[in-house]
Amino acid sequence: MRNRPQLIIGAVLVIWGILALLETVFHINFWAICWPTLFILVGIWLIFRPRMVSSGTGVEMRIIGDIRRTGFWQVIPAEFWTGIGNIDLDFSSAEIPTGETTLRMYGLIGDVDLVFPPEVGLAVSTGGFVVTTKILGNKQDSILAPVEYTSPDYSTAERKIRLVLIYFIADLDIRVI
Repeated sequence: MRNRPQLIIGAVLVIWGILALLETVFHINFWAICWPTLFILVGIWLIFRPRMVSSGTGVEMRIIGDIRRTGFWQVIPAEFWTGIGNIDLDFSSAEIPTGETTLRMYGLIGDVDLVFPPEVGLAVSTGGFVVTTKILGNKQDSILAPVEYTSPDYSTAERKIRLVLIYFIADLDIRVI
């Protein structure tokens, strides 16, 4: 479902607006209840999320901090979660398996820089409140709109990377060397 990030953000904004309206009309302080409930739900989700992904998928979480992979490293299906931080992945010397490998990146605010060798097929799907993408030199800014990109050789490439990026505010830069 390609519009999922947009639907989630839209639903959150609608709920937020309804609560603000009810607070104004009925003079009820919903925020005194919502913020503690939100913290509890996020805490429970952080505890149980690693158990919900499929086996063989790596999960790495950083509330504040960077995630970096350079030099020789093995690419596996993975989820990267950052609150505030950067993700830098250099695939030029990485061991990329044959077939399609999916990488999911979720976060609040971040800068995502990726370097790929030319023989790797690439499919990118982004979503978020404000996302700036620079893919192979082509820059695109989007607000509440998904950005989709598929390399011309994706269907025939032996090694493929599918990237799903969902952030509140993100800057994505993809280069091929």
